[in-house]
Amino acid sequence: MSDTTIGTGRWSDLANPTRFMALADRLVPWLGGLSAVILAVGLWASFNAPADYQQGLTVRIMYIHVPFAWLAMLCYTLMAASALGTLVWRHPLADVALKSAAPIGAAFTFLALVTGSIWGKPMWGTWWVWDARLTSVFVLFLMYLGLIALTRALGDPQKSARATAVLTLVGFINIPIIKFSVDWWNTLHQGESVFRLDGPTIAPSMLWPLMVMAVGFTFLFFTLHMAAMRTEILKRRVVTMRRLAARSADRA
Repeated sequence: MSDTTIGTGRWSDLANPTRFMALADRLVPWLGGLSAVILAVGLWASFNAPADYQQGLTVRIMYIHVPFAWLAMLCYTLMAASALGTLVWRHPLADVALKSAAPIGAAFTFLALVTGSIWGKPMWGTWWVWDARLTSVFVLFLMYLGLIALTRALGDPQKSARATAVLTLVGFINIPIIKFSVDWWNTLHQGESVFRLDGPTIAPSMLWPLMVMAVGFTFLFFTLHMAAMRTEILKRRVVTMRRLAARSADRA
């Protein structure tokens, strides 16, 4: 893509993979360092936060479990927006963003399920229950795995991008189900305690370490995602160069 086809705005310039990679080269180290500092502060605050009067010290699993769960849904939401970018706006980097985010989202979802099970064992007396929240998050994990498999199964890049985008948008219906499952059904999982219309119900001494951890993991996610996009762009360039070399060899 030539510079004349790129918009004059700064954001439209990032549609150019080369310019995006240059930005990523500058931002990834800073984002990584910032996420490490914020997570260090968050971990210190989490270990010094008071124990819960019912759950005791096991409540400290919350400080990693909740951010994992939030980011599992945030990552899929970003993928759905990228799917629209592929199908509607034909953005050059939309498919790159979607496919790069899928493994990261799968990892966060897996960690949310594992930490949730560890937290649930002393509270519920079992590692797993098939209630609405846990089941819908497990479905989200399967969707991530399915999207990863689909991107690797189709050899045609254009068909792969369209199929992955369509499946991502269809699967987005699960995100509001996860969010509101504790309100729509009677589940063992506790209800929303942070983002409520009437304000958080969690004590400030526990709320601020949780928010710091959430911010730190969010910066970590964007660091990993930007680095993964950079790698995906390089990978596609290598594939293109190999195909061009193969065609040149066949003609020779």
